[in-house]
Amino acid sequence: QVQLVESGGGLVQPGGSLRLSCAASGIIFRIYVMGWYRQAPGKQRELVARISHTGSTNYIDSVKGRFTISRDNAKNTVYLQMNSLKPEDTAVYYCNARFDSRVHWAQGTQVTVSS
Repeated sequence: QVQLVESGGGLVQPGGSLRLSCAASGIIFRIYVMGWYRQAPGKQRELVARISHTGSTNYIDSVKGRFTISRDNAKNTVYLQMNSLKPEDTAVYYCNARFDSRVHWAQGTQVTVSS
């Protein structure tokens, strides 16, 4: 049974930082492309960052220089370090695992950036 379990969301002030974690089980983690998506109220879900099985990364323009995605294959975990957070980063963040046609989603964790 595949499980992706997120942690690390919460409420933070503008300019603050959070680190999201996503621990995977039931998959051969090292071969999966791991991604973080987010969905704000009234908006479509969007890909925020992605890391391949080789460690190459991609980011949407609005988070470049502020967010860092990383993975620890020994711990079957992917991280999203979010710095200099802005109110427009407020959303539910979802971890995603993708290999070939196999796609798995975590349950989502709320990130709220507000003073």
